[in-house]
Amino acid sequence: MLTGWRTAAATVVVQIRQHEHRTRTLPNQTFRHGRIGGYPPPVTDLSLQLSPYLEFERSAWAALRADTPLTLTEQDLEKLRGLNEDLSLTEVEQIYLPLSRLLSLYVEATQTLHRATSTFLSDGTPKVPYIIGLAGSVAVGKSTTARVLQSLLQRWEGHPKVELVTTDGFLYPNAVLEARGIMERKGFPESYDLRLLLAFLSDVKAGRRSVQAPTYSHLVYDVMPGVFVEVDQPDILIVEGLNVLQSSGSSPGEYVFVSDYFDFSIYLDAEEELIESWFLARFFKLRETAFKDPTSHFHHFASLTDDEARRVASDVWRNINGKNLRENILPTRGRANLILEKTADHAIERVHLRKL
Repeated sequence: MLTGWRTAAATVVVQIRQHEHRTRTLPNQTFRHGRIGGYPPPVTDLSLQLSPYLEFERSAWAALRADTPLTLTEQDLEKLRGLNEDLSLTEVEQIYLPLSRLLSLYVEATQTLHRATSTFLSDGTPKVPYIIGLAGSVAVGKSTTARVLQSLLQRWEGHPKVELVTTDGFLYPNAVLEARGIMERKGFPESYDLRLLLAFLSDVKAGRRSVQAPTYSHLVYDVMPGVFVEVDQPDILIVEGLNVLQSSGSSPGEYVFVSDYFDFSIYLDAEEELIESWFLARFFKLRETAFKDPTSHFHHFASLTDDEARRVASDVWRNINGKNLRENILPTRGRANLILEKTADHAIERVHLRKL
């Protein structure tokens, strides 16, 4: 089994090196505001050698799919698409299928290592779930990406049980946020019950059975009391959230971070101007759909005129979501193992894979 994995992994490495790609330096100080581009030209041979990432244009990355079959149908994809996102089967085939192949090889390697350790210790220790972290801004498409990866990964042999948890459920309840005077900073690092999230990840990583994660309702804009998602020893767990790659604690003396439990991490990236436009488009879509529900926390927005809705949405972006992106989310991009760079139509333009 170990030999088989080595052969498969070696094949991927050879394929990567056979494709023409440009590798650029990615220290945080070289990022242009809001996206991965804007590196200072020219790119020198030294910068190529020192870069922590391999960079792939779309066509080069798509070729790494090899002969992996696409088993998703248009009907399957329709259920996975997010609001206001026109994700195509071509996008899945060219971007997410190669990514699922890479992750499948990584998972297989981890499982092989666990079996070797278990054999050595002769203790029959249960296998440890492989945890994937997915980070990015509000409205950048994290939820859709997470659902597509879940659907693709559970079709691979060897890890059929793939579960998905969002960190929204680990937000403090609205009553707590209001009591602390931070309701307007919902989604910022201090609005999460970090200790509860860390305890959840620790239990999952320890192989515990039936670990519960709290759930969140976007309709009522609050954590649902007494409603949980049960995670029971999955092969893979995908954890999706805004600040999952953050490396600083919410209080002094905290040295364990959410990302410490990740085996692989992904950052979904785009220009801030694009993300803002997607947020505004989503706001208008919700005004015509979910906001019309009388039980919606945002029901009062349903009656806004177009101009009023645009002012409200722009204000929310400027004072909350955009600020959180610049201050807390974007600075974590360089910690990801893989960066997916989006263009105006939500299509992935480039892929940046961290060197091992």
